[in-house]
Amino acid sequence: MKLVVQIPAWNEEEQLPVTLNAIPQQVEGFEAVEVLVIDDGSTDATAEVARRGGAQVLSLRGHHGLAAAFVAGLRESVQRGADVVVNLDADNQYDASDIPLLVAPILDGRAQLVVGDRQVQTMRQFSPIKKLLQRIGSAVVRRISRTSVRDATSGFRAFSRVAALKLNVFSKFTYTLETILQAGEAGLTVVSVPIRVNPGKTRPSRLFRTNSGYIARSLESMMRIIVLYNPLRAFAILGSVPVLAGTTLLFRFLYFYAIGSSPAGHVQSLLLAVILIVVGVQVWVVGIVADLIAVNRRLLEEMVEQQRGGLGRRDS
Repeated sequence: MKLVVQIPAWNEEEQLPVTLNAIPQQVEGFEAVEVLVIDDGSTDATAEVARRGGAQVLSLRGHHGLAAAFVAGLRESVQRGADVVVNLDADNQYDASDIPLLVAPILDGRAQLVVGDRQVQTMRQFSPIKKLLQRIGSAVVRRISRTSVRDATSGFRAFSRVAALKLNVFSKFTYTLETILQAGEAGLTVVSVPIRVNPGKTRPSRLFRTNSGYIARSLESMMRIIVLYNPLRAFAILGSVPVLAGTTLLFRFLYFYAIGSSPAGHVQSLLLAVILIVVGVQVWVVGIVADLIAVNRRLLEEMVEQQRGGLGRRDS
């Protein structure tokens, strides 16, 4: 069994040495532990610091963002023969000594994706507003993904080989929400385990400047993945709104017609009802077409998954 700890990094020469030193060199259940730093086009000495710290380095051409670096690391880890991949942030936010706790549910066969629960409500680093937003956001993700994840934005997580092969990230913003939603749609078992965070304040987040910006980007990611992976349900709900409104107006017209009221006074309602119903039906048709496309996409993803798995076994 091989464990790969991947660390997406962009200009992290200051924080990276501390993060690397905290990673355990041996983890129970694994014969080999490898550390892989994904250098996302850093302009400082991130790559050199990583190599001096004993890590392997995957250097990307240019700065692509956290989500792209995460995906590149996941693919590289699989090709290196990883049976389990742990993702760890480079800013030393998470206590790396909790890696054994994180991988335990995968080793036991209880999960394919494990998300570290920072227990946000106890974190002094987070303001009351941020704690509330984290709590609401995680509740929404739990509902949509039909999982029990408690800290949806935690970047400290472990992936089985199966999960690493299946998951794709379409967002350029971040992978945290999207991978949980995808895992739920793919039927993967997702669990949370309590983990510790290092005391003190780490560097400010580079993903967003304001809470409102983070909320907007997160909602965008959730809507995209819902439409991508379950378009029929999404468009069925969306199309039902104008259909119900149009049907209500139609019954209103028929009611007045039945009691002998002049139809001429209610023609506008009839026209609006017809327009709304037609729009709703068209949305349903779009949903059916999108669902057929989604089926083809899943078949392509299965083919890609098999190819990735074959590459990983040859390189291991």
